[in-house]
Amino acid sequence: MSESSTKQVDDARTTAPTSHAALSAWVAEVAEMTNPAEVYWVDGSQEENDRLTAELVQTGTFRRLNDERFPNSFAAFSDPADVARVEERTFICSQEEKDSGFTNNWMDPEQMKGILTERFTGSMAGRTMYVIPFVMGPLDAEEPQYGVEITDSAYVVVSMRIMARIGTDVLRKMEAENAFFVPALHSVGAPLAPGQDDVAWPCNPEKWIVHFPEERSIWSFGSGYGGNALLGKKCYALRIASVIARDEGWLAEHMLILRLTSPEGRSYNIAGAFPSACGKTNLALLDPTIDGWKAETLGDDINWMRIGKDGELRGVNPEYGLFGVAPGTGWSTNPNAMRAIAKGNSVFTNVALTDDGGVWWEGMTDEVPEHLTDWQGNDWTPESGRPAAHPNSRFCTPISQIDMLSDEYYSPDGVEIHAILFGGRRKTTIPLVTEARSWANGVFMGSTLSSETTAAASGAVGVVRRDPMAMLPFIGYNAGDYLNHWDKISGLLSAERRPKIFLVNWFRRTQDGGFAWPGFGDNSRVLKWVVERIEGTADANETPIGFVPTGDSIDLTGLADYTAADVEAAVNVDKDEWAAEIDGIEQWYANFGEALPASLRAELDGLKERLGA
Repeated sequence: MSESSTKQVDDARTTAPTSHAALSAWVAEVAEMTNPAEVYWVDGSQEENDRLTAELVQTGTFRRLNDERFPNSFAAFSDPADVARVEERTFICSQEEKDSGFTNNWMDPEQMKGILTERFTGSMAGRTMYVIPFVMGPLDAEEPQYGVEITDSAYVVVSMRIMARIGTDVLRKMEAENAFFVPALHSVGAPLAPGQDDVAWPCNPEKWIVHFPEERSIWSFGSGYGGNALLGKKCYALRIASVIARDEGWLAEHMLILRLTSPEGRSYNIAGAFPSACGKTNLALLDPTIDGWKAETLGDDINWMRIGKDGELRGVNPEYGLFGVAPGTGWSTNPNAMRAIAKGNSVFTNVALTDDGGVWWEGMTDEVPEHLTDWQGNDWTPESGRPAAHPNSRFCTPISQIDMLSDEYYSPDGVEIHAILFGGRRKTTIPLVTEARSWANGVFMGSTLSSETTAAASGAVGVVRRDPMAMLPFIGYNAGDYLNHWDKISGLLSAERRPKIFLVNWFRRTQDGGFAWPGFGDNSRVLKWVVERIEGTADANETPIGFVPTGDSIDLTGLADYTAADVEAAVNVDKDEWAAEIDGIEQWYANFGEALPASLRAELDGLKERLGA
């Protein structure tokens, strides 16, 4: 490092542009450890964003897209070994191993700090260290949830500007309140020696995504990919926030929030938990196919739910953007998402490029282009025999660009949640929709939620795994304690205002292999039944697992070639299939040991009795 660069970093360490003493001290400590060429405090301005994106284009990390088709938008292409969440390298380092639980990787915090300190020492040499003040949720909330991410990746800065409220306004309010913040430290782990050329996607073969729940801190090393690097997202909004929620008596969940309004003008807010790439964004941006029904979105991924003053459950989306799986999102399946994306101001990662400077991915259009450049830079045609976009390719788009965004999104108090959906991806067994018999029965449904794995996480695809509340990779503490917390929340809610809980499965197959339900916009027909069950007007049949629609209680108006008999087939409960499901649930519950809530054991015993198992 040159003498002038050394002085610049020393000045940044000792004269940070903030009066927040704890923040200033932490930044100085990290700078001392990581040894960056420069320390830069992010202000969140448009001028700053323009400069950083121009620099990313110059270094080859970004490719600027055709401004007429995708204004102010860019495509990025990661290292092929850095394309998804790395769950096997994700740790919850609680003081006691039992507080991490069987669903998480654990290491003693002091041992982990030693490993990470060694990795981070000098890790930012030759790079800029960016300091990003951010807030999860509205800045004017009663208790704003602050964080500060330190990173050596400009890609992260640009993406965080889309996904969270960042910059000087946040910093000034933090200072005025002398606020607590979650320190989130990130490095791609690729220091540059003097004169060394950089690469377009710096990263390190060794990756660590580590959470220290008691001290509410995050350290992430080696990966530049979304959820591993945008630390306000899964790391803070779910893993750390779930611990805060447990301690303070609320819920931090992997859920969309959708507002439905009937032709009569009655509005209901529905939360939905779905594993990644299982249709969550499509449902959040639903385009109803039933005349007179209106859908508005409040969020597609994260839902923080607190207890309201009247005992109701109130949800807030703490994010500012969409970080959606691209494949399967298209003009015919999700026009609301596509209209938001088409407005530009987006970052696309690992999609394919069209010859006219646009982007494309599988499912984006019904017509497949004759030629593309795939996500790894190779020529691609429909005969290539491989996907053009990575299965976990992403779009990162401001939520404000969604035409159907509810005005209530901006409410610092959130909205009352009237129903909760738990949904996985199963070809058999699980009906199209089932209403829980009670809150405890609904928690049972959520705790045994199962889905076939997708490309959003590294590892095998298509394996059925249990995914409680779609939170398996995101629970920041012992999963048994998490289920107990859900159990206890019921006692904090008004019996009259408690949300109804439903299990849904858009992916059930018929005997000939086709889908048992058309899905997408027609899911509004299922949601209409959900609303009518809340209102007490829709018919249902009682089954051993819960209440399912009668064949004629789902509105099929305008849905050609689909009948009441098809509905009955889609919600059929097969006792033989459920006998096998019971075995799977028993094996799953055995993992919890004594931490399993007694109420869930009682629910399983009741189900076995009703099935005659």
